Amino acid sequence: NIYQNDFMNPSTLPTNFVVPSLSGAIGSVSIITDGSAPSPSPSPSPSPTPSPTTYTVTVASYLGANYFYVDGSRAPTLSLTEGQTYKFDQADSSNSSHPLRISTTSNGTHSGGSEYTTGVTTSGTPGSSGAYTQIEVAVGAPTLYYYCTNHSGMGGQLNT
Repeated sequence: NIYQNDFMNPSTLPTNFVVPSLSGAIGSVSIITDGSAPSPSPSPSPSPTPSPTTYTVTVASYLGANYFYVDGSRAPTLSLTEGQTYKFDQADSSNSSHPLRISTTSNGTHSGGSEYTTGVTTSGTPGSSGAYTQIEVAVGAPTLYYYCTNHSGMGGQLNT
């Protein structure tokens, strides 16, 4: 009986401390006395998959040259986290004829690089509703760059 006056006395604790198994609609409680770790009941559900981080991409001229603007900033350097997903929304009409792609080379194919496709998906036509480029950043991904396939000098850097 846990309510006896000497329940904290180490010599009587093992014989006086009796807790019946408890259970209910939300799970159960167990008292473990052998030093091992109990398993929760019910088992925790897996965490939900997080939504991708979405960046809104537009195109505008600055000092006579077109640039990608990401969330309103001209060709910013972005920091991406390995294992996370990032969506570059190109639905705005200013993206027409400016497909955003990713490379391991600054300025992509315009500087002799190639398109990086690991974890990358594209959908739709830039400048039309639903158009985007999305990347799930691989573990160990190198520094990446976003660029326009049709025009040199529009993009920026993606630090991983």
